[in-house]
Amino acid sequence: MQLPVYSLSGEVVRQIEVSDRLFDEPFNEAVVHQAMVRQQANARQGTASTKTRGEVSGSTRKLFRQKHTGFARAGSSRSPIRRGGGIVFGPKPRSYRQAMPKKMRRLALRCLISAKARDGELKVIEELEFAEPKTREMARILAALEVAGSALIVTGAPETNVVKSARNLAPVKAMPASILNVIDLLSYRVLLMTESAVRKAEELWGNGLNQGGSSASLRGVAPSGDN
Repeated sequence: MQLPVYSLSGEVVRQIEVSDRLFDEPFNEAVVHQAMVRQQANARQGTASTKTRGEVSGSTRKLFRQKHTGFARAGSSRSPIRRGGGIVFGPKPRSYRQAMPKKMRRLALRCLISAKARDGELKVIEELEFAEPKTREMARILAALEVAGSALIVTGAPETNVVKSARNLAPVKAMPASILNVIDLLSYRVLLMTESAVRKAEELWGNGLNQGGSSASLRGVAPSGDN
C-alpha cells in the first residue's frame, strides 16, 4: 500500500510504501469499543467516597420515645432519612481498572488508523522541526494542509517544541507515536503523521504479532467478557 507524503506547504512530494497490516486492517467495532471503554475506565481515579450512618458524626441517642408521640418512630440523628445522616449504598473507593489482551489492544489501534486512511482523514507529512515554539507557524502549516476542524499530530519521537506550538490551538493536539491511543484517535478527525511516526507505528503495531500469530482470528469474533 502506498500513501502520499505532503510537504509543509501542502504539496505532494513523493509516495511511500506502508504496511497493509497497519493501514488496511478491516474494522472491528467490538474490539475498538472494548478498547475505548477500557481506557476510559482505567483513567478513573475511583476515589469517590461517602459515609454510612455508622461513620457520620452525631449522637446515637434515641431522639424521642417510641410510642405515644404522634410521630413516626425514630432511632438516631444519623439515620439516612435525616439531614446530615449517612448515605445508603453510596460510593466507596474502588478500582475501575479493566484488563485487555495485548493483541486486542494492538488490533484496536490498527483498526482506527486503517479507518482514518480509508476515509481520507490520514495525511503523512514531512518531519516537523521547530527551533522554538511557534503557534503561528503551526497554524500556517495546518492551513496549507487544508486541515479544517480537529487534528491529531503524531511525531516519531517526543518533540517539545511541536507540542508547545500546537497546544494553544484548541482543536489540535501533538504527541509521539509511542503513546498514540484509542481515545485520541476517536476524538480528533484528521490524523497527521510524520514519516518517522509512520515507521515507528509500523514497528510497534504493524508487525508486533508476527511472532505470536496472526490477528485474523480476532477480526470476526466478538471479545469475551472474561479479563
